[in-house]
Amino acid sequence: MIQKPDIGAMIFHHTGDSHVVELPFGLGEWHLPGPWMVGGIDVSPTKHVVFMVLAALLVFVTLWYGGRQVARRHREGKAPHGFGAAVEALVLFVRNDVAMANIGHGGEKFAPYILTLFFFILYCNLLGLLPWGAAATGNIAVTAALALTAFLTIEVSGFLALGPKGYLKTIVMVPPGMTGIGAVIMAVIMTPVELIGKLVKPFALTLRLFANMTAGHFVILVLLGLIFVFATAPPVIRGVVVVGAVALTLFMMMLELLVAFLQAYIFALLTSVFIGLMRHEH
Repeated sequence: MIQKPDIGAMIFHHTGDSHVVELPFGLGEWHLPGPWMVGGIDVSPTKHVVFMVLAALLVFVTLWYGGRQVARRHREGKAPHGFGAAVEALVLFVRNDVAMANIGHGGEKFAPYILTLFFFILYCNLLGLLPWGAAATGNIAVTAALALTAFLTIEVSGFLALGPKGYLKTIVMVPPGMTGIGAVIMAVIMTPVELIGKLVKPFALTLRLFANMTAGHFVILVLLGLIFVFATAPPVIRGVVVVGAVALTLFMMMLELLVAFLQAYIFALLTSVFIGLMRHEH
């Protein structure tokens, strides 16, 4: 009797974090060193940490090599082409149409940060589509850390742009022209709302990226799992299930490729919008 595999365990094994990294091309597994305990907390590297480091290296190599190609073509008096042109187009799009367009005056100072967010999240998403890969952005701790950097950037930049008095107005909100008891009542009502609004922004960034990246992997693995579920079915049914599962999986993989770019773009876009809203209160 053929024992059916535990599809749920396979899904959580692929999407979850661990101290083991699957090596490509059937080379086995890499058991990461550890545990490293600091103050009773295990800080040893995990699979998602490894893929975040790999994503960071890919970001550096992509921009470094693309920049060298563009610079060489400019020295030759020619327009960029190939890989360099693609990288330049993507950088200019994120810089001009995402960062500066939504942050407004002074947005060029935040362009490197927004570009870093975009390319890092993009590579983390794409690495999760490899058969032996893992999407670090499918880990809520990773997306929360990214959202925390965005939250600190938003609030600190707003404080520096508006000054202490102007920043306080983003918390204690009183409509212009209102005074007396009405102003006090509005301040009491709106201050908790404004504080919640500040916290909701990073919370939304965290959950949106995490949920979208995790859901896609769940759907793909469930579709592939149907092949094993129907392994003992009659040949005709088994053949239909295999063809259908493979076709739907390929479709979902193409869709996930689009989602990888889209989620990186949305995270960078919303961060830029929130920075702009905070720096230019009016």
